Parts: sequence; structure tokens; C-alpha cells
Amino acid sequence: VLQEQEVLREDTGEYGMSESFQLLQIDVECERQEGETLPTGGAVLCSKNVQRKQRHWEKIVAAKKSKRKQEKERRKANRVENLGICPQHSKRFLRSLTKERLLEAKHSGPRLCIDLSMSHHMSKKELSRLAGQIRRLYGSNKKATRPFWICLTGFATDGPLYEECLRMNDGFSSYLLDITEEDCFTLFPLETLVYLTPDSEHALEDVDLNKVYILGGLVDESVQKKVTFQKAREHSVKTARLPIQEYMVRCQNGKNYHSEILAINQVFDILSTYSETQSWPEALKKGVSSRKGYVLQNAVE
Repeated sequence: VLQEQEVLREDTGEYGMSESFQLLQIDVECERQEGETLPTGGAVLCSKNVQRKQRHWEKIVAAKKSKRKQEKERRKANRVENLGICPQHSKRFLRSLTKERLLEAKHSGPRLCIDLSMSHHMSKKELSRLAGQIRRLYGSNKKATRPFWICLTGFATDGPLYEECLRMNDGFSSYLLDITEEDCFTLFPLETLVYLTPDSEHALEDVDLNKVYILGGLVDESVQKKVTFQKAREHSVKTARLPIQEYMVRCQNGKNYHSEILAINQVFDILSTYSETQSWPEALKKGVSSRKGYVLQNAVE
């Protein structure tokens, strides 16, 4: 055995290195030259394997290109449908049109106030969820044909909620809305205010341009009841709830869960849809998901 090892060491000289280099060169050529007939069986198998991988990769790339194209066409169709304009307009024109509609709503559109004066009661996780709801609400308002003018009241620019909005929402500092540290009850005449709360006894019948509708910016995972309702009563402000009970019924579910408490962006979607369609069933269908345990009456029938 020792003699054989010595013979191998003697043979693995300059010739051995050259032979290893040649084998490596064959492998490289096998990767580079697809479909070329190579002399050894291992090289042919390698070439077929490379071809198979190449075809698989080309299919993936083609599928991604097709998906991106479909998504681009879908977004384009949505812009055309939401804005009611011709598809050949540029993005700059669309942005300017959206800006014009939002500024017009400041003077003649319905007004919505988000009461953020209760943010100091929330945890960091709850503040993050509220910041996300504000982003979705503003995004829905930009797409609306009849946008609301939105005012964020009781909103301290040096507070944790403001920092969370800047962190989570791109371009938040340039949102077309009003931000003030003043309370909504001192900013507007009390007779024009309607505080929307699920604890109210009165169902909202219509969206009045002469009213200012208030949503409580409160994400409370401990589910403290009647917080916004009590706040409205302290300031002698009218309250109203969404007409869920009038147009929807409870549906059976495994958890026996039924709730009329919605996120502020969901409430806004209902108000915005009703403002455009004047149909409460259609508006409630837009904002109240089946997970809340309610469905429209005609769906049950």
C-alpha cells in the first residue's frame, strides 16, 4: 500500500494538474454550450440538466412578466373607472386631478373629522394600527369621485402617533388634509357636529353637507365600551350610528360573534360609498365584512 501511494504521489505531478484542469474545463464548457454534443456521457447529462434548468427559469421569468403586465392593466382600468377619465392621461395629470378634487372638497364637499385626542390611552401596537387605518382612509378618499375634506383634530405633532404616521405612511407630511392640535368640539360649532358611534340610539339616515361627521380615532384592544358615546354626551353633541341593524341581520358563525365596531377606514368606506350611490345596502356591503357576523337582509332571503 505504501508503495502504491508513493507511485500516486510521483504520478500526480505536472501531468496530474494538467489533467485536473482539463476536466474542469470540460465542466465549464458544458455549462456554457447548451445543446452541444460532448464526447463523455457525464457531459451530455450535464448539458441536459442545464437545459432543463434554463427552460424552467425562462418559464418563471415569462410568468412574472405576464403577471406584471396584468397587474399594470388592472391598475390602469381601476384608475379609469374611479376617476371617469380617458386612459391616455399621464400620471402627472392624474395626480393634479386628484389634488384638484381634494381641494375642491375643502370648500364644497362633505366634511369628516377624526378625533385623535384619545391617542394617549393607546399602546404602541394600537397606535401603529391606527396609523395604518389613517393611511387606508386617506387612500380611499383620494380614489373617491366625491371626496370628503378630512381634518385630524387633537393631533399633537410632537406625539407618538404623529411619529408613527410618519414612519408607516409614505408622504404623510404632504397629505391634503387639515392637522390641528385643537379639539373638534372647539374647532366647529356644536350644532353642526354629529359623532358617529355604535352606541348611539339614532341611525344615520343621510350624509348632510352642512354637518361635520366625527369618527373616534381609537383602537382599543381592551374593548372599553361607550368611550366615544360618553365623550359626545359630555359636549352635548348629536350622535348617530350606521344603519347596520336596519339593513343587515346576524348570521350564524362558529364563534357566535357579532360586532358593529368598525375601524375608521371601514366606516369611511361606508360613508363614501353612500355619498356616491345613495344606497345604504351597497354602502354597508362595502364596509361591513362577514367576519363581523352581519349580512344584508336580501342575502338571507
